[in-house]
Formats: sequence, C-alpha cells, structure tokens
Amino acid sequence: MTATDVRAEGFDPTDPFVNEKSVPHDRFREMRQAGPLTWVEQAPGTYDGMAPESGSGYWAVTRHADVSAVSKNSKDWSNAENGAIIRFSEGMLREQVEMQRVIMLNQDAPEHPTTRQIVSRAFTPRSINELEDLMRQRAETIVTSAVERGTGDFVEEVAAELPLQAIADLIGVPQEDRFKLFDWSNQMLASDDPDYPGDPDVAAAEILGYAMSMAAERQANPRDDLITRLLNAHKGERGLTDDEFGYFVILLAVAGNETTRNAISHGMNAFLDNPEQWELWKAERPATMVDEVVRWGTPVTVFQRTAVRDVEIGGVTVRQGQRAGLFYASANFDETVFDDPFRFDITREPNPQLGFGGHGAHYCLGANLARQEIRVLFDALADHAPGIVKEREPRRLRHSWINGLKDLPVRYA
Repeated sequence: MTATDVRAEGFDPTDPFVNEKSVPHDRFREMRQAGPLTWVEQAPGTYDGMAPESGSGYWAVTRHADVSAVSKNSKDWSNAENGAIIRFSEGMLREQVEMQRVIMLNQDAPEHPTTRQIVSRAFTPRSINELEDLMRQRAETIVTSAVERGTGDFVEEVAAELPLQAIADLIGVPQEDRFKLFDWSNQMLASDDPDYPGDPDVAAAEILGYAMSMAAERQANPRDDLITRLLNAHKGERGLTDDEFGYFVILLAVAGNETTRNAISHGMNAFLDNPEQWELWKAERPATMVDEVVRWGTPVTVFQRTAVRDVEIGGVTVRQGQRAGLFYASANFDETVFDDPFRFDITREPNPQLGFGGHGAHYCLGANLARQEIRVLFDALADHAPGIVKEREPRRLRHSWINGLKDLPVRYA
C-alpha cells in the first residue's frame, strides 16, 4: 500500500470547528473501513512547532487494534520528539514544544519511567482507596447543594467540582484555591473558543508559579503530605525538582480536571438521552458503568506519536520522523470491537475502551482516581437527584483534541 492510497481530502479531524459541531464519527467510520491509516494534510499554521522532518500532516490511526498497538510500542514511537499534543495554535515555536518535554506526557525513556515512578507515589491503590470515603462525602455535598438550587449548569456546578476537590485534596491545594485551577485550566485549553477569555501561556505560567511557590514552601517547611513526599528523595528515588513539580501540577490541572469533568458531563448527558439506562443505574448500579461512560465520552479524542524509525501499520509504512494521530474517539466506536457501538449501554462487557490513552507506558496514571470519582458521583446523583432532567442541549467546546461540553443546563425535578 502506498502513502497516497488513503487520504482525507480537505478534512482534518483536529479542526476545532469540526469538534465544536460533534465528534466526526461518520468520517472516522469511513477512515476505519478505507484502510489502516489515512493521511491528513494540514493547513499551514496548524502544524507550527512540529519538527520540520515531520512534514505538513500526520497519519490518522483510527482502528482500535492499531491505536492499542501503537500505544504499547515505545520502542518505535516517541512522545518527546513532537509532544503528545497534535495541534497547537498558529505561531507555536519549535523551542516551545521542546520545552514541554519536562511534562511527563511528553517524555520518552529513560526520563519518562523515572518521572512516572516518582509521581506514582500520589496514585498508589492505597492512596486512592484512602480517598474514597472523603470523595463520597464530597460527592453527596456537591449533589445535594445542586438539588437545593433547583436548576443549574451541571458541568460547572457538579461535573467540575469533584475532580477539582480531589486534586486539591491530593496535592494539598487549599480548597478555596481550586477555583483558580478551574479558571486557569479553562484558559489553557480553550484558546480556540471565544467563550473562554485569557491567554493560555499566561494561564500556564500562573499555574506554574503557584505550584512552584507551594514547592518552595514545602522545601522550607516539610510536612507529612504528598507534596513533601514528591519533592523529597524516597526509598532511593530522587524527588521532583521545583520545575518538574510545577509542570506536574499543570498536567494534573488538565489531565485530572478537564478529562474527568468531561467524562462525567458526557455520561450525564448520555443518561438523560437514554432514560432506560438511568433507571437501570438507579436500580442496579452495575460496576460496568464507569468504562461505558469513559468510552462514550472519550474526553481526549487524540494524542500523537512520532516514528523514531520506519515502522509499518497494517502494511502502510510510516517514515521516520512522521507523526501519527491516535484517535481514541474513533477506536472507542470501532464496530469490529464494540457491538452496536452507538448504543449507550452501562452493562457493556467486555469493554476494552481506550479512553485512558490506550495501554503501555503512557497509560493514564490517574485512571483509578478518575474511575472512583465517576462512580461515587453517579452514586450520589442516583441517590439524591433521581429526577434530574435536561433543560436544553449542551454547548460543545471548540477544541482540537478535547471532547468537551461547556455547559449542560439541568433541572432537579
């Protein structure tokens, strides 16, 4: 198969205006059926910051098996070369992309496993289990407060609240400061959406400065808390530098806030569109619900990898230096893997969804925390807001790789 056999003529699934309308499931289906890879030629400016040898486009990987295989293959594919983010704003500089290699998401071995080992101190099963009672209490408070108001925006008042509070609890941010993280993360990710004012670079600098101040305070006054444990040496492992800790908080603000918020928002919207599933959840609480919510919502539609050598996918050769977009939003609706994929089914089993970034070295470190948050919040909603109804359709975020809902007006009947 040659590189020109399958092309997405004039179509780029990372176009923010495409994703503002909807996830382009029809086009993804066409891509999956046409061949293992589809070449996407990007418009000038949309690949700014990428290495010149990467060219002016990328290979769209849309089949479940291929997305899974590339996710697990750190030998042939790099996160560091061009980063995991597939599209930046016009004018992005190459040195700006290279500077982001301090973020764990954009690292390869040996840096990545070293950083991940340190950061994993925050996400041990014991740490997450110890949070469960507190998360259930917080979820009930969030939901009962929303019910008392009678109506409101589910996204901001419910879906965003628990992840924000969990992050604050996890890393020691005062709860009153969680709104700063909310605003900063919105500004960082919404540069394409006019409803979110602010400068992403300024917002990132604000988070970085805030986190580094926390780090400096803990270095001067160590405590028995997670920040101190992350910064200090532990069982032969070094601690995070102040810079690394700052960028870890940036990653948490996005990966631990935006993604879980959007999974919960899409999940609630799906329940409201499928009332029989809501009745099933209220009555039976199947453990399979969480994976179906993540599959259905797929908060991150795509991350990218860069080939470090010539590598074949389904008979198509990706040349060294070329980029590949791993479209989780397509893989999670692959009809060869999921029976009737456009049916929201909270009893779906098996459910090999790739919403946590596939498997392999870059599997989402906070997956267990996200699962816990989704489960306890929908438990609280079923217990305290069983008659919730949608007042109008939600508005979607204009973004290149986040499948986001900006609002979801509801009434607690």
